Amino acid sequence: MAKDPLDYEAMVQTALRDVVYKTISYTVKNGLPGNHHYYITFATEHPGVEIPDYLRDQYGDEVTIVLQYEFWDLGADENGFTVTLCFDDAHEKLYVPYGALLSFVDPSVKFGLQFSPLLEETPEVIGKTIIGDKAVADKKSDKKAEDSKDGSNVVTLDTFRRK
Repeated sequence: MAKDPLDYEAMVQTALRDVVYKTISYTVKNGLPGNHHYYITFATEHPGVEIPDYLRDQYGDEVTIVLQYEFWDLGADENGFTVTLCFDDAHEKLYVPYGALLSFVDPSVKFGLQFSPLLEETPEVIGKTIIGDKAVADKKSDKKAEDSKDGSNVVTLDTFRRK
């Protein structure tokens, strides 16, 4: 089967990562708003991730960083962000491409996004939105997509509406 030129899953994944880009860009220009803070989990082995080897060895293939009180030199561009954090009294500069993101959470407003890392060979991945503690894209949605006879991935919006 030929690849569909309208790769909706890749477009959604890109749009969700753009939320992180815009959030970090806003924070670069204005500082953390109010009581906001961010938990960002990323894949350490993803191409383009720049972290010291000892952190990769210590934390394995994924690490969660917190942007709240002690971070420096936060920067963002269209491809990723940089930040300096303190690990065992050593300041280390990190670079994280948005494609390496596994999750982004702002617990102060109960908002979060969960991703699969983007790899150039497999761009057909989709993120799952998390509201509070409830994953929106759950096994029922996955089962409906599997059960689809024509191969389409249609999700009804009724699942996401508040009642």
